[in-house]
Formats: sequence, structure tokens, C-alpha cells
Amino acid sequence: MRLNKYIASAGICSRRKADVLTASGDVKLNGLVVREMGVDVKDGDVVEVYNRVITSAGKLICIVLNKPKGFITSVGDNLGRPTVMDLVGDIPERIFPVGRLDADTSGLLLMTNDGALSQMLMHPKHKIYKTYRVKIGGVLSDERIARLRKGVDIGGFVTSPAEVKVLRQSERITTVEISIFEGKNRQVRKMFAAVGNSVVELKRVAVGDILLGRLKEGHYRKLTRQELLHLRDILE
Repeated sequence: MRLNKYIASAGICSRRKADVLTASGDVKLNGLVVREMGVDVKDGDVVEVYNRVITSAGKLICIVLNKPKGFITSVGDNLGRPTVMDLVGDIPERIFPVGRLDADTSGLLLMTNDGALSQMLMHPKHKIYKTYRVKIGGVLSDERIARLRKGVDIGGFVTSPAEVKVLRQSERITTVEISIFEGKNRQVRKMFAAVGNSVVELKRVAVGDILLGRLKEGHYRKLTRQELLHLRDILE
């Protein structure tokens, strides 16, 4: 199988983009950088993209998990706390989380068996927006919304502009939808704290065009073909 087809069928990107990655020196075959477009991949060959081994063509696994609160986003925990791996134990292949959701946050978590795909999804240069539904204490004023949309300092790091939409508001609780493409530790909580609001409840509801929808907590589903194509498009 041609190298570009192998990379594309593993779910990393299109064949055209695979050729670009190869020409840029981002692809290795059996440990050596390869820049030739027409190279064939044979059984037993090891292909790496961005120094991560990619899975055999046709064996890409990528799922959406609705992570409940209380579960650690990790493949293991030395304190014995429940992890997201406990929720996908019936999947025989080794998969792992794409990025993190802290234990107090619920919602959409992508999991895959492809390290290169995971690394590309998390890189801020691709500007893949993650959308959260947030309940905060008090009122979110127009001035605070403007600050979030411009970017706020969360402790030595100024966030990029966020997309912010107030869904419901009262004197005690406001429900907000916020979209960001960065993934700093507890970033959404820190952003609202920076403008003077505490987060009461936080749930991720979308990554790009991949939606959580009505998926029940603790359950997962495979990405549709359309969703996989969407990922390839935005990663090109």
C-alpha cells in the first residue's frame, strides 16, 4: 500500500496532506525519515507521524465518551480512583483519552488508539474549538462577557478570544455556552474566576462539529464516517 494511502486510511489526514507531511520530514518508515511520495508500506513496516507510531490501516478506533463527574481522565490512577478506562473495558484494543477533563467536569471526551491523531487534535494551531455548557454563580455582565471574548489573564497566560453565549440568567445562577480552542489546565474555570464568577457546573458538549447529543453519561459511541471526515478536514 502506498504511504500516503496508509496514512490516510489510518485516519490521520487526506492523501494530499499525507504527501505534505512526508515532504516536510514528519513521516518515518521503520525509524528513518522518508520523503519519497511513492514508497510502499509492507506488512511489518512501522510508520510514524510526528514521531508517533500510527495504527495499521483500517484499524483506527475513535470514540466519544460521555464522562461522568468523579472519573479521572487517565489510563490509570495510583490512588485507586475510578478512571475513564473503567467505562470502556469492553473495547479490546488499547485506547486512551485525547486531552483531559478534570474529575469535576463531565461531558464529551474523545478516545482513540492513534497517538498521532491525538497529538494533532490537541495542538492549538489547528484551532479546534471545544464547547462547554457552564453554570456559574451570579450574573455575567456585558463587561465580563466582553473580557472573555477578548481574552483574560488566568495566571501568567492570556487566553485567546472565546465565543460566549448566555443561555439563561438569574441573580443566582447563569448558564453560559463558551467555546475555546486552547486546553490549559482547568482553563474554563480559571477564565470565569478571572472575571469574578465561580463555576458551579461544567460540561463539555462539543469538540469541533462532534456533538455529545443525547449520549447517556458513562456510555460511548464510535465516531461516524462524517465525523471522521470532519476531523481530517480541520486537521489539513
